[in-house]
Amino acid sequence: MTAVLSLVDPHLLERHDLTVDDLADLPEDLRYELIDGRLVLTPHALPIHQIIVNRTVNAVEAQCPEFEYVVNGEQAVRMGLRSELKPDVVLIRAEGANRSPVLPADVPLVVEIISRSSKHYDRNNKMKDYALAGIPHYWIIDPLDVQVTLTQYRLGVDGNYHHQLQTDELVTIHEPWEITLDLPAWTRKRDYLDEVGRPDR
Repeated sequence: MTAVLSLVDPHLLERHDLTVDDLADLPEDLRYELIDGRLVLTPHALPIHQIIVNRTVNAVEAQCPEFEYVVNGEQAVRMGLRSELKPDVVLIRAEGANRSPVLPADVPLVVEIISRSSKHYDRNNKMKDYALAGIPHYWIIDPLDVQVTLTQYRLGVDGNYHHQLQTDELVTIHEPWEITLDLPAWTRKRDYLDEVGRPDR
């Protein structure tokens, strides 16, 4: 994290009144979110996190209409003047995909992969933010549970997310189209990496 901090003006980290425009010159590969005017740096996740991101992207793309949508990992979404979030997976309508950050109106689905540092925020604050922005579908994938789990939410007419399902099985979602997630395979991959991995020292 020290190397990352050297890329950022320290004064930015002290401010609570930043806007999306203030961050235009930050390095593109810097992992951050702008939350209510505060710049929040996020550490790089474990490889299993990125593996699940990639497999989710591939699953969403498998039957995605070729020209109508773009599926992206860690795409910035402009939530307002002082908020810019970076969901792990973002589905973007093609007509809104030629900019960054993208606008919530062009995002039918966001997916967050839980990490130890984000589990509370992903299940609470971000859910409220995405619902307020009108994003129709929100998924949470949790690799920290005993089995890797998917929790699916859909935005209701009342403006709140409503729980659709929670599973750790091979599952096919039918919105926005058929998307199959092999959660048991992801669990096996995670468990194997845990088994053979050297201790972090």
